[in-house]
Amino acid sequence: MSSTNDLLKSINASTNGVSMAELMTMHPGIARRSAQRQVAKLVEDGLVVARGDGRGRRYFSAVVLPEAPSKTNVLTNKGDVFPSYIPVSADSQDILSYINQPLEARKPIGYQRDFLDSYHPNKTWYLSESLRRQLHKMGKTTDSQEPAGTYSRAILNRLLIDLSWASSHLEGNTYSRLDTRELIEHGKSAQGKAAIETQMILNHKSAIELLVDNIDSAEFNRYTLMNIHSALSENLLPNPADEGRIRQHAVDISQSVYRPLSALVQIEEALDVLLNKANQISDAFEQSFFMMVHLPYLQPFADINKRTSRLAANLPLFRANLCPLTFLDVPEQAYSRATLGIYEMARVELLRDLYVWAYERSTQEYLAIKQDLAEPDPLRLTWRDFIKQTIHLVVTSPEQDPFTLIQQTVKTEIPTAEQNDLQALIVEELRRLHEGVLARYGLRPSEFSAWKAVQ
Repeated sequence: MSSTNDLLKSINASTNGVSMAELMTMHPGIARRSAQRQVAKLVEDGLVVARGDGRGRRYFSAVVLPEAPSKTNVLTNKGDVFPSYIPVSADSQDILSYINQPLEARKPIGYQRDFLDSYHPNKTWYLSESLRRQLHKMGKTTDSQEPAGTYSRAILNRLLIDLSWASSHLEGNTYSRLDTRELIEHGKSAQGKAAIETQMILNHKSAIELLVDNIDSAEFNRYTLMNIHSALSENLLPNPADEGRIRQHAVDISQSVYRPLSALVQIEEALDVLLNKANQISDAFEQSFFMMVHLPYLQPFADINKRTSRLAANLPLFRANLCPLTFLDVPEQAYSRATLGIYEMARVELLRDLYVWAYERSTQEYLAIKQDLAEPDPLRLTWRDFIKQTIHLVVTSPEQDPFTLIQQTVKTEIPTAEQNDLQALIVEELRRLHEGVLARYGLRPSEFSAWKAVQ
């Protein structure tokens, strides 16, 4: 096919390799999934070599491959070092000394099952008692005695922007915080950005809403984890069948000598043990950090494991009405090195130091804006599920008059004393409806477009 030849020419012409996003920019006329299939065939035929995984994957000509980075390059690239302004312990410095070596100087290693088996919930502690006490003091909110999820719902609009932006930024996404706000609040994609970046932000938004909306029932089980992954990976994986599913093939970790498990039976068994232990942990921060450590280490999914772990790490914090961990200002090179310490050394100290620093940054941001937050509308809070169901009903019933339908629904379900106020609230909510909030109401863009066309 001519398009396959065009893709091969672009790959052969690049001495530093090209990512899928770069290929899409070079060849906008080729559908992304078609390009993914064609490039996969080129790799299978031995004409192209793939290195790295996820967004870090690059494709090289099989004729000319890049040289491995020298030790000098690794240690003197100032843009790729652990930032000095993040305080780390002597143990963490030891990890950095090893991780900063070039790949060829580090020993290839596989998944160490003993790392998971040796952890005993509420007996083993990655976070010391004094550290847990410090974190609880930093993250405490006035909603601590309220029902689970009260605080995360109160700050949801800000949380969607901050966590979506910061978590995506750690994956190389170039959306700015302002771009992210425009996309989430008004449905406006940033000019000049690849579609994959827009999709990544919107997927984060959907996954966060999924967690907050289901905070009463969400726990660390396969159902919750797979649905978080499914939301985060929608339209981003070469094989859509991998969305929300345990991987059935081997994966490589970019810029690492770590090789995760490849056998499905072993992955599933380890995942069940991991989730069972996570559910037994009594402290919200220990539970959060445990997921940050062990989920990426196991790599249960074909890709998007770290993103899944970052959202999963927030579940215990949402549930306990603690400030969220948004990863604001966390440098990608710091996060990647801390994760490499887990992968290649099964050591948590560097990630622990980064976790504490990152959480303090998050709480400073949220405690600073807390005074500016409007108190949640009690009516909206009480009837939030009813409001969402009614909006969904109105939009999916374009043949009916919206105001009549709202009036009938409210009259049937709501106590008389609250009917007028709730009806007015739903009407106002309907007027503000736009593409950026459709997932909140379980609506598809096509349904929204069909409804708008007849209004």
